Amino acid sequence: MNIPKSCFPRVVIIGGGFAGIALAKKLSKKELQVVLLDKHNYHNFQPLLYQVSTGGLEPDSIAYPIRKVLKDFPNFYFRLANVSEINTEKNKVITDIGNLKFDYLVVASGSKTNFFENASIEANSMEMKTIPQSLNLRSLILENFEEALLTSDLNERNALMNFVIVGAGPTGVELAGALAEIKKGILPKDYPDLDTRNVQINLIQSGDKILKAMSEQASHKAEDFLEKLGVQIWKNVRVTGYDGKVVTTNSDLTFETATVIWAAGVKGATIKGLDGEQFVSRSQRVLVNQFNQVNGFNHIFAIGDIAQMSTETLPHGHPMMAQPAIQQGKHLGDNLLRLIENKPLIPFKYKDKGSMATVGRNKAVVDLPKFKFQGVFAWFVWMFVHLFFLIGFRNRMVVFINWVYNYVRFDREARLIIRPFKKKLKS
Repeated sequence: MNIPKSCFPRVVIIGGGFAGIALAKKLSKKELQVVLLDKHNYHNFQPLLYQVSTGGLEPDSIAYPIRKVLKDFPNFYFRLANVSEINTEKNKVITDIGNLKFDYLVVASGSKTNFFENASIEANSMEMKTIPQSLNLRSLILENFEEALLTSDLNERNALMNFVIVGAGPTGVELAGALAEIKKGILPKDYPDLDTRNVQINLIQSGDKILKAMSEQASHKAEDFLEKLGVQIWKNVRVTGYDGKVVTTNSDLTFETATVIWAAGVKGATIKGLDGEQFVSRSQRVLVNQFNQVNGFNHIFAIGDIAQMSTETLPHGHPMMAQPAIQQGKHLGDNLLRLIENKPLIPFKYKDKGSMATVGRNKAVVDLPKFKFQGVFAWFVWMFVHLFFLIGFRNRMVVFINWVYNYVRFDREARLIIRPFKKKLKS
């Protein structure tokens, strides 16, 4: 890897997401050698991926080069690498570009889509965890309408214009709202010779409420917003299979559709060497103590989505969202310095700053620790918070200008099929 030897302790961070970047920034300008490894050379702002998928934003407006984030930090090194294994006995990470020894290791590899071991759904549905996946989904959505124009088979046309979103958390709700707005404001202009009134957007939730992690007030209001936009919400329905044409459920309910978007859950993106039963929970998250130390180690840590720190109030760990990841990254930065200086570590305490979701134009729900509100003001709060956490002044300006333009013109300029995508259906 051509990482020079140093008299400073070497801290290796796996993952350039919210947790990894927050930790690297905290360790900047300290007497440490920091090496960040990631399979992408950019930080991806995942909360806005759905806007890339629906043509609201271009991908470069929510991505930022990792090297640029940390370019002014001394003793910092970034390597584009895919980590395949962690050798805990030899304190070594094994990657596709070589091996690297560490003094301290921090696993911040994030999460990946959880298909709950359903092979047919995994093979035939669409994910939305990365920028390439979002671009694939954008292409598929637009290609469906192009194909719907060409077919004379009514059933095939309806299937091409029927979208099924599985999972009614923030991702599913925001994506459903965006598709509903495309149906209302974009499709009639782009496809005047297609009866876009037949476009269906189905949101399926296995539980009895959408946005189950938010308040009852937020859930009911979001459901009301979606129904007024024309989204069909199916609660207490569990998807059991999808062969690329028909969605089956635990009831007699079925959906003929060419597009299933899976937003029903995530699990930890584990790495060989820390994936044994003694290290991970049922949701494949690495078990850590109150200092984010991996069980059985003093010098190996896990933070962010991959880490499960169980508490009395959070027995299954902290929410797999940006805020816990950022807070853990910053906190671990302080604790690593304390560990090196042989000072006692400070337990991590999560400060819940609230949660929010947007349902569309002038529609959002916000749950803060002391206040809960919905509607236009919540929508402006949602926009301000997301702009604030974007990395880079340019990205903030580009996203803001896009949002203003889209709002004034009721348009989405990025509805482009840059790279065609075809699903390879598997049985």
